[in-house]
Amino acid sequence: MRIAIGSDHAGVALKDALAAYLGTAGHEVLDLGTHGDGRVDYPDYGAAVGRAVVDGRAERGVAVCGSGIGICMAANKVPGVRAGVAYVITTARLMREHNDAQVICFGQRLTTYERAVEALDEFFAAAFQGGRHGTRVHLLAELDGTAGSTVS
Repeated sequence: MRIAIGSDHAGVALKDALAAYLGTAGHEVLDLGTHGDGRVDYPDYGAAVGRAVVDGRAERGVAVCGSGIGICMAANKVPGVRAGVAYVITTARLMREHNDAQVICFGQRLTTYERAVEALDEFFAAAFQGGRHGTRVHLLAELDGTAGSTVS
């Protein structure tokens, strides 16, 4: 699977570790930065991950900042993106099964590497359930004007 990954300065260490993990797991990783601990703005990196998914350069995305919240908000501003923050493994599974999320977000200050890897595995293994959840995802797409598009 092609996976876009990005972070701000507060998430770069976890981002780099997760990128390495994903590569060893056989995924093609598109690292969108940042690549150092110098201050940068999370909206730039959350949007870059979201755009990579919407543009088809990646099938899924991973975004990391200090809390996971800001970069998730940024990714969700990209029309067609459904991103969620994974604080526990269950949320990683549910965001795929119920919300058809394409982007998973983490907070480096709040999530250990081990927990993030478990959540990633759960996220990539889960499948969208459709049904009543499909109706809700369609309503989300109507909110951002992407209903009927091919973004999934």
